Amino acid sequence: MEAICRDLADEYQELDDTVSKLSEAEWNQTTPFFGWSIKDEISHIAFFDSTAYLATQNREEFQKGFEDFLTKMKPGDSMYGLINDAGRKKPVDLVLKEWREQRDGLVKALSILDPKARLPWYGPDMSAKSFATARLMETWAHGQDVYDTLKIRRKLTDRIKHIAHLGVTTYGWSFMVRQQQVPAPHMRVELNSPSGELWVWGPEEAENSVKGDAGEFCQVVTQRRNVADTNLNMTGDAAKQWMQIAQAFAGMAEDPPKPGQRVVDYN
Repeated sequence: MEAICRDLADEYQELDDTVSKLSEAEWNQTTPFFGWSIKDEISHIAFFDSTAYLATQNREEFQKGFEDFLTKMKPGDSMYGLINDAGRKKPVDLVLKEWREQRDGLVKALSILDPKARLPWYGPDMSAKSFATARLMETWAHGQDVYDTLKIRRKLTDRIKHIAHLGVTTYGWSFMVRQQQVPAPHMRVELNSPSGELWVWGPEEAENSVKGDAGEFCQVVTQRRNVADTNLNMTGDAAKQWMQIAQAFAGMAEDPPKPGQRVVDYN
């Protein structure tokens, strides 16, 4: 757990270093993610870091908190909308303070767990290692929304390998969440890492493959880019179908941005 927890902490800090320098007006800028503000993005991460910490401490209290939250919801309410509304009522300094406390507690709690320990979440239980990877993935993805809004070209590091691995392992999930049959049993993925290393998954003889830049692959599987706006190279119908609907996160089936919707001019 040491490596994934260190990378998770670094991912948090990198995003913190960016948003902590922003003015109140900049925090309220609208991002390309469903019209959320930067403040909404950080409040969202902070909320789920707090419930993730609770999941590491007390399974029953986590479940009770989730049930209580659902009980308070009125017809027409959405979970994410209520989380955003609560965050908007807080000053930026408090949002940052609470986020730092919550994520620090979470990282410390995860770091002492067996990687295979099972933790409750909003759906099936997850291993501690997968739990930490999911938190890193979500932070990275919402961070992309922030960087796109600020027109900052983020400097990628090899810690995105965790996200790429999650993207590869959710190949089947991307189809099943849409009640579609998984079209091919094997998929080859070859990605060029930020450090220049080649990352490889799947058998060399697979008829379907995805090759290209690891950062672009992570953007696609977290639905921050349409594959048409990347230079990823797909071979085989299954690979092409996958990259159109890839979804590395749990929940209901979601659609990626339309072609051209999340292309940012950094010049």
